[in-house]
Amino acid sequence: MATFLYKLGRLSFRRRHFVALIWVALLTLAGVGAAGAPTAGNSSFSIPGTEAQKAFDLLEQRFPGTSADGATARVVFKAPSGEKMTDPGNKATVRDTVRELSDGSDVVRVTDPYRAKAVSKDGTIAYAQVSYKVSGMELDDAAKDALKDTAQDAREAGLTVEIGGDALQAVPHTGSSEVIGIAVAAVVLVITFGSLVAAGLPLLTALIGVGIGVSTITGLASALDLGSTTSILAMMIGLAVGIDYALFIVSRYRAELAEGREREEAAGRAVGTAGSAVVFAGLTVVIALVGLSVVNIPMLTKMGIAAAGTVAIAVLIALTMIPALLGYAGRKVRPMGEKGKLLGRAKKKDQPAKPNLGTRWASFVVRRPVAVLLLGVIGLGAAAVPATSLELGLPDDGSQPTSTTQRRAYDLLSEGFGPGFNGPLMVVVDAKGSDDAKAVFAETREEIKGLKDVVTVTPAQPNKAGDTATITVIPGSKPSSVTTENLVHGIRDAGAGIKADTGANVLVTGSTAMNIDVSEKLNDALVPYLVLVVGLAFLLLIVVFRSILVPLKAALGFLLSVMAALGAVVAVFQWGWLSGLMGVEQTGPVMSMMPIFMVGVVFGLAMDYEVFLVTRMREAYVHGEKPAQAVVTGFRHGARVVTAAAVIMMAVFAGFIGSSESMVKMIGFGLATAVFFDAFIVRMAIVPAVLALLGRKAWWLPKWLDRALPNVDVEGEGLRAGSGDDDGDRELVRV
Repeated sequence: MATFLYKLGRLSFRRRHFVALIWVALLTLAGVGAAGAPTAGNSSFSIPGTEAQKAFDLLEQRFPGTSADGATARVVFKAPSGEKMTDPGNKATVRDTVRELSDGSDVVRVTDPYRAKAVSKDGTIAYAQVSYKVSGMELDDAAKDALKDTAQDAREAGLTVEIGGDALQAVPHTGSSEVIGIAVAAVVLVITFGSLVAAGLPLLTALIGVGIGVSTITGLASALDLGSTTSILAMMIGLAVGIDYALFIVSRYRAELAEGREREEAAGRAVGTAGSAVVFAGLTVVIALVGLSVVNIPMLTKMGIAAAGTVAIAVLIALTMIPALLGYAGRKVRPMGEKGKLLGRAKKKDQPAKPNLGTRWASFVVRRPVAVLLLGVIGLGAAAVPATSLELGLPDDGSQPTSTTQRRAYDLLSEGFGPGFNGPLMVVVDAKGSDDAKAVFAETREEIKGLKDVVTVTPAQPNKAGDTATITVIPGSKPSSVTTENLVHGIRDAGAGIKADTGANVLVTGSTAMNIDVSEKLNDALVPYLVLVVGLAFLLLIVVFRSILVPLKAALGFLLSVMAALGAVVAVFQWGWLSGLMGVEQTGPVMSMMPIFMVGVVFGLAMDYEVFLVTRMREAYVHGEKPAQAVVTGFRHGARVVTAAAVIMMAVFAGFIGSSESMVKMIGFGLATAVFFDAFIVRMAIVPAVLALLGRKAWWLPKWLDRALPNVDVEGEGLRAGSGDDDGDRELVRV
C-alpha cells in the first residue's frame, strides 16, 4: 500500500493543476445540484418490524384517506383571567378560528372543541386539532404561515393561543458557534505549523471535502428522503476528520523536508507513510458509521452512510489534494523545526535539542505506569457513573425551550387536561378474523379501562368495513415517564390475551408508543452492533499493528472513553449540570439513538489516534528499540500532532453545541467530550502505561497468523528499501 500511495502522492504533486481542477469541478457540480434541489426538511421516521409501525401501516390500509402519518397541530386556547372558554365571545372567536383553519388546501379536518368535548373541566382551556394530508416534512411554508396568522387573529381577540404538534417543526440551524469552532481549529493549526500557508492547507481541503459531501447530500435529500439533520452531522464529522487527516500528511511532509529530501519526494513519502495511516483510520470510521445500518432504523442508516461518504471524500482529498497544494505552496511550507516570522525563528544548529513535552510526558508515564494507569481508569470510571442512571427517549414538545409556542402549548394542555394528554396512545384493534367485531372492540376498551394510570378511554371508532377500530387512551403520566411506558406494555399484554380468546390483533401506536419502540429497538441492537463494529475494526488493527494485545487494548480503552462521555451527557442533558453554560433550556431523557450513534462515531475517531500514535511506537520497536524506549520515541514524534488534531476535533464538535436541534447539540457535546477523554486520558496516558507494563508481549503475534496476514506496510518499509537512500544512520520519522 505504501508504494502505491507514494506513487499517488508524487503524481498528485506533479499533476497538481489536473488534480485541483478535478476537485474544483466536483465541488462545482455538487454545488449546482444542491442549488437546484428542494430544501431538505425533517426526514420521515419509520421503524420497520415494531408494533407501532405495524399499526401505522394497518391504519393506512383499513382507513384510507385519513393520512395517519400526516402532520398535526393542536391550537390551544386559554381564556383571559376571570373568563371561561364557554363564554359567548370566546366561543365565537374559537369557532371563527376553526372555520379559518379549515380553509387550508392541505387540511383534512379540524375538530371543534365544543363538539369534541375538548374543553377543560374548569372551562379555562380548550383546543382544536388540525390534521393535514402531508407530513410535517412536506408541509409548505404557506400552510405554516396560515396557521400562525390564524392563531394571531385569535390572540388579538383577547385569548392566549399557542400551537403544538409537528406542523411547525423547523429546519435546524447550527448558529455562529460552528464558525467559532473552525476559527479555533485555524489558530491551533497556525501554532502547530508556525505558518499561515501550512495551516491553511488542512482547512482548505477539509472545507472542499465537506462542501462536496454536504452539497451531494442536499442534492439527493428529496429523492432519498434525507433530513436536514443528516447534512449537519455529515458536516460535523467531515470537518473534524478532514482537518485531522490533512494535518497528519502535512506534518509528515515537513518532517521529510527536514530529512533533506526534495519536495516531490517528500510529498510522495508523506502520502506513502502518513497516507497509509489515514486510509486505515478512515476505514475504521467508515466501518463504524456504515455499521449503524444493523439497527434497521432507516433514518439512522441514512445518517451513517451519508457521514461515511463524507469521511471517504476526506480521505481521498487528503491523499491527492494535499500533495497538489503542497506543490503550489513550494517553499512557503518549511521543513519541521523551521519557523517563519509569524512565531519566531528556529533554534540554532549548534544549540542542544531539548526534549519536547511529549518526550517528557512519555518518560514520566514509563517510569510510573501503574500510578498513571490507575489514575486514568479511576477518573474515567468516575465520569461514567452518571451513565448508570441513563434514561432514553425521543424529544417531544415538552423538551422544547419555554420560549417556543410548542412548549407553551404543551404546558397549557398539561394544565387543563393532565400531563398524559400530551402523549395519547392509539390502540388499533384488527378484528377481521373475529366472529363479532363489535364485541371485541367493547371488550378491548373495558380491558384497557381496568389498567393502572389510565385517565380516559374513548369509544371505539370503526372503519367503514367494521372490521378495524381505533381507541384513544389518555395516560395519567407525561409521555416520557416510566409509568407511561409500563402502561404501553400493559395494553400489549392485555392484547395478547384478547388475541388468544378472539383471534383479534390489538396494536398500540402513536408518537409515545413509537418512542418506546425506538428505545427498545436501539437497546436490543447495541450489543450486536458493538460486536460487529469492534470485531471488524479489531481484525483491521491486527493487520495494521501485527499484534493481538494492542488492538485489544485499543478496544477496551474505547469502551472507557464512550462510557465516560455518556456519563457527561447524562450529567448535562438529563441532570442539568452546567446546562445553562451549554445552552440546554430543558433537561430530560437522553436521545434514544445517542448511545449507539456515539459508540459508532467515537469508536472510529478513537481508532484514528490509536493508529497515528501507536504506529510511531511500533516503527521504533521493529527498528530495534526496547519497548519502553519505543513508547517514548513514538510520543516524541507523534504527541504534538495528535494533541493538535484532538484539540481541532474538539473545537469542531463543540461548535455544533449552538445548534437549535437538540439531537445535534447533544451529539456535538458528546463527541467533543469523548474526544477529550479518548485523546488525552486513554491514548496519552492509559495506552503508554499499558504498553510499558506489557513490554515485548504487547507486540506478540503467533507466527502462523503473522504468515497469514497481508503486509500492508503502514510504516513504509518498501519505500525505504527501494529508495536507494543511505538511511542506515538516519532515524526515519514514521506516522
